[in-house]
Amino acid sequence: MLMKEYRICMPLTVDEYRIGQLYMISKHSCEQSGGGEGVEVVRNEPDNHPKYGAGQLTEKRIYLSSKLPSWVKAFVPRFFYVTEKAWNFYPYTITEYSVSFLPKFSIRIETRFENNNGDNDNVFGDKPTPAENVCFLDILSDPIPEKHYKESEDLSLWQSSKTGRGPLEKGWRDSHKPVMCSYKRVECSFEVYGFQTRTEEFIHRNIRDILLVGHRQAVAWIDEWHGLCLEEVREYERTMQEKTNSKVKCSQNSTDSGLVPRPAFSRSISVTDERSLKKMGVTTAAVPDPSHVTHSPIRLNSTPE
Repeated sequence: MLMKEYRICMPLTVDEYRIGQLYMISKHSCEQSGGGEGVEVVRNEPDNHPKYGAGQLTEKRIYLSSKLPSWVKAFVPRFFYVTEKAWNFYPYTITEYSVSFLPKFSIRIETRFENNNGDNDNVFGDKPTPAENVCFLDILSDPIPEKHYKESEDLSLWQSSKTGRGPLEKGWRDSHKPVMCSYKRVECSFEVYGFQTRTEEFIHRNIRDILLVGHRQAVAWIDEWHGLCLEEVREYERTMQEKTNSKVKCSQNSTDSGLVPRPAFSRSISVTDERSLKKMGVTTAAVPDPSHVTHSPIRLNSTPE
C-alpha cells in the first residue's frame, strides 16, 4: 500500500469552498462526460455517522477506459468502470474507490479542510504523516497535463471581479488572505505481484493531476459560484448531475442500438481476461452490463469529494 498526504491551498475560506466545491465537481464532471465515458450518479442519500454527525452518502460509476495506459488495458476487461462511494461530513469527507472484478484494488481518501496555509502536521488527529509522505501542490505553479490547460484557468492571469482577488503571485500561500488548505490523505493498494508498484505510482500521478486541475478550477470559476447560497448551488448540482447522467446513458444506449461503434470498454469480462487475471492471483467476479440495468429516477443532492 502506498500512502501520501496531499496539501492544496486556495485563496478561499472553508465556508466559501463548501459552495465552490459543489459547483466545481458538478461542472467538471459534466465537462468530462460524453462518448460513453464520464460520471454517473447511481445513489444519493442522507447518512449519519456516530462521530461526524449528519452527512450525505453518494455512489457514482466512473467510466474511464480510454484514460488507461496500454499496459493496464492489457489485463482489465473492456467493460470497465470504477465505483466511488463518498461520505461527506463537511469539512471532513471520506471517499473510497473500488473495481468489482478486482477485489485487491482499492483507493481511500480522507479529506479535511482548514483555514490555514497547510501547516497542520496532524490534521487528522491520529498521528502526524511522515514528512517524506507529505506533498504540497501549488495551484499557481505546479505543472498540469497540457490537455487540461486553459488560459481562463491560469491563476497567474486570473482576476475575480466579485471578490477582487488575483492574480496569484509567487509565495502567495504565505501572504494571501484569505487562505485555506485541503488536506487529503490518500491510500492506494493493488496487491498483484508484478504490477503493484507500477500501478500504485500510476494512480498517485493521476490523483495529483486531478487534484491540481480541480482546485485550480474551483478558484478560477469563483465569479460563477461566489454569492450562491447552499440551496442554489444544490439546485445547480441537481441540474448538472441529471445532464451528466443523461450524456453517459445516451452514449451507451446509442452503442446498444447500433448507431455508433461500441466503445472499447463495452463488454463484460471475457474468458481470456479472467484467465489472465487469475494467473496474477486476482479473484474475479461477474460484472453486469449497466446498459441493461434499469435505474429508477432519482433526485440528486450530493456533496462529492
